[in-house]
Amino acid sequence: MNETPITHGSTANGGKPPRSVDNPESPAPESRDLVRAALSGAQRIARARPRPRPRRRATSGEGQARRGGYSGPAPDDTDPQALGTVLSGYVADRGWDRPLAEARVFADWASLVGADVAAHCAPAHLRDGELRVTAESTAWATQLRLLAASLLARLAEELGPDVVRKVVISGPVGPSWRHGPRSVRGARGPRDTYG
Repeated sequence: MNETPITHGSTANGGKPPRSVDNPESPAPESRDLVRAALSGAQRIARARPRPRPRRRATSGEGQARRGGYSGPAPDDTDPQALGTVLSGYVADRGWDRPLAEARVFADWASLVGADVAAHCAPAHLRDGELRVTAESTAWATQLRLLAASLLARLAEELGPDVVRKVVISGPVGPSWRHGPRSVRGARGPRDTYG
């Protein structure tokens, strides 16, 4: 069997580099000169640049942002803040304390008055410090009228003294046929419409 040699390229040694790649300690003489030239050029450029002066570290008591905008090891104003802290400052700056406390009356009613009481009544509306609460029955309306002082004290403790100043309790109310700010005197409601 005659085997023909397989060539891997157009070079004399079959496409292999002239020196072994496995031995990095013996680079070609031309490449050594190029490496030395590049290294000496980089050293020359580095020597020509002025060295930056070390920055003075700001202490945490100074309360100023550091030069360059970076935070240091001590806490300061440039550090990330907790969302609750940022949000409470934002709310206070905008003057939203009172509207948020008023909204909390409706959103957190069960936690403000207790689950048992909240199961039998609900806040209807809050205007100018007067909270109107609607009870599910006349018996619960009577019970809530007896508890009105303690209910008001609890709301003042949780929300602040100026949010709810008066609690008005009403029992269940039938449907109203009166819609809008104006009505006709002497009208008989749906009986006038349906005869």
